[in-house]
Amino acid sequence: MANVLDNVTITGSLSFETAATMTAPDNSVTNAAVTATAAIDRSKLAQDSVQPFIIPFTDLRVWDAMATNLPATAANDDLAIVGGTFGTAAPMVQAGDLKAAGATTRYARFLVRLPAEYVDDETVNIRVRGGMETTVADTTCTADIEAYLLDKDGALVGSPTDLCTTAATTINSLTAANIDFTLTDTNLVSGSIVDVRVAIACNDAATGTAVTPAIYSLELLADIKG
Repeated sequence: MANVLDNVTITGSLSFETAATMTAPDNSVTNAAVTATAAIDRSKLAQDSVQPFIIPFTDLRVWDAMATNLPATAANDDLAIVGGTFGTAAPMVQAGDLKAAGATTRYARFLVRLPAEYVDDETVNIRVRGGMETTVADTTCTADIEAYLLDKDGALVGSPTDLCTTAATTINSLTAANIDFTLTDTNLVSGSIVDVRVAIACNDAATGTAVTPAIYSLELLADIKG
């Protein structure tokens, strides 16, 4: 039978016999009890699930001309950054006025790096917050992403295979909503670079007010420690 000690204060050093161990109950070691020089391995820290990391719109590029920033006006198959008036309106990504344009798809592309805190092979999502400005499309409007893992030698990892497992999802609403696109986490590690193409596909046949799909924010969501 184990010996039980209660309310023991040790003012010197605590030593164990060979192969002896001490098991502390959960939550018994608090943050205040750990010194700043404890040098605890990241793997032993508590895991925080799907923590957000903002992807600035200024990181977005023309999808088939990566050296080129997105234009200020959407055209052909390119989305646009609409800056708004500083101090009055927030920047957003728009697909332009697509009323009566029929089926139209426009894209932007960006690279995103998994943070140092990312837990290898754990959850990674790309969150698109989108909706419609002024008027919804009379048929459909969706957002979608494709994502590919890059290696350090200028090539794609794997077949290559699109990492995104979430289907295109509607943004055809005047109320903005979050869409979380899940990435296959196999081979994803801290520092991985993912090449992402985001798409807005709109189908409208009306001739009334402007039908303008918009993305209001982009985020990387990842499971992290530290």
